[in-house]
Amino acid sequence: MVMYERILVPTDGSKGSDRVVEHAVRLADVHGAAVHALYVVNSGSFAGLPMESSWEGLDEMLRADAAEAVGEVRRVATDAGVPVETNVIEGAPSREIVEYAEREGCDLVAMGTHGRGGIDRLLLGSVAEKVVRASNVPVLTVRVGPDVGESDEKAATPSRATGEEPVGTDGEREPDAGPGVEAD
Repeated sequence: MVMYERILVPTDGSKGSDRVVEHAVRLADVHGAAVHALYVVNSGSFAGLPMESSWEGLDEMLRADAAEAVGEVRRVATDAGVPVETNVIEGAPSREIVEYAEREGCDLVAMGTHGRGGIDRLLLGSVAEKVVRASNVPVLTVRVGPDVGESDEKAATPSRATGEEPVGTDGEREPDAGPGVEAD
C-alpha cells in the first residue's frame, strides 16, 4: 500500500471545493499525512487591466478570498486532527501547483475538476487537466460543481466487489459507462 505523507490540496474556494477538502482530509487521516492547502492568486489574468483600475483594491480582495479558502481547509483539517499548512502564492495556477508539489515533496495532489466538456473545455481549458499532464506527483481529481450530489456519486460509481455496472439516478445504465468492472 502506498503511504502518503504530504497531500497537496489546491483550492480556489469555489462552490463544491468542500468535497475535495473532505476527501483529502480523510485520506490524510487514514495515512497519517499532513495536508498542504494552496491558493494560487492568478495575477496574470489581471495583467491587461488599465493602470487606472484599482489594482490595490483588487489585490486585497483576491488575498481575502485566498485567506478564506485556505482557512476553510485549515478548519476542516484541524477538526479532523490532521496537521495542515497553508500557503498563498502568485502565478499561473497549474504551473505553480505542479512546482509547489514537487518542491515541497508532496506525495499526492488532490484537486477538483468542474467536469466541463465540449466547447467549454476546449475554450476554457482546465487547471486540473494541465496539472495532471505536467505533474510528476500523482493527481487525484474529484468532480465538483452544483450538478454533482452525494446520491449521484454513489449511484454512478461501479462496485468493484460486485461488478455492478454504473447506473444513473433514474436507475438506467449510464450510456457511456462502458462494461462493468470485474471483481479482483
